[in-house]
Amino acid sequence: MGDWGLLSKLLDKVQSHSTNIGKVWLTVLLIFRIMVLGAGLDKVWGDEQSSMVCNIKTPGCLNACYDHAFPISHMRFWALQIIFVAIPNLVYLSYVLHVIHKENKQRQHLENQAGKKGVKPKYTDDNGKIYYKGSLLGCYMSSLFVTILFESGFIVGQYYLIGLWMPTQLECNVDPCPEIGLHCFTSRPTEKSIFIIFMLVVACVSLALNLGEIFYLMGRRSQHKTRPAAVAEMEKLTHTTFC
Repeated sequence: MGDWGLLSKLLDKVQSHSTNIGKVWLTVLLIFRIMVLGAGLDKVWGDEQSSMVCNIKTPGCLNACYDHAFPISHMRFWALQIIFVAIPNLVYLSYVLHVIHKENKQRQHLENQAGKKGVKPKYTDDNGKIYYKGSLLGCYMSSLFVTILFESGFIVGQYYLIGLWMPTQLECNVDPCPEIGLHCFTSRPTEKSIFIIFMLVVACVSLALNLGEIFYLMGRRSQHKTRPAAVAEMEKLTHTTFC
């Protein structure tokens, strides 16, 4: 788990600058992926090849059979998935920190030049609250789109590379294995299938949360656009009534 400590701290900072749906997504990523991967999966998958038994003892056959069935280790695949889906959020975090630093300098400049006009902070208030609009909203939406692409790609990749469950028996017809009669039996296939399905479900939940967050931000943006028009219409009606 120590290997994931730095990533967890960075994602925790991202959480403070995300929407409520984004906070739930990061909680899913931190708890149901990083903690499970770091705390439990190494014990479950540590014997994935060493404890596999084949009915033919041809040298090198077991390694070739396992490599043919699973081109990438399950744990390494999920580790790559976590890293790739976290990268867009880390890019967004770096941009947010840049915006906060820039607007804090603007705020200090206005305080030092009391009574003079200057550019007021656009994306943050005095309490450090972030307003999702303009380039900041665009960066956040872009990070969500890229995360959705990565998440979808890894879900499809899991289906084609490692499958949706752990097969009890493998049949291999690759060199140096014999062409007929080779059967290899995996270790604890039921337990491993549970973890495979669990990680797949968590990935689907993560994808759904990202999609929901995009629709939430789009709805919120449309509300902000229609609100000034409604206020202007109300002022026009009020002016007409008094006249």
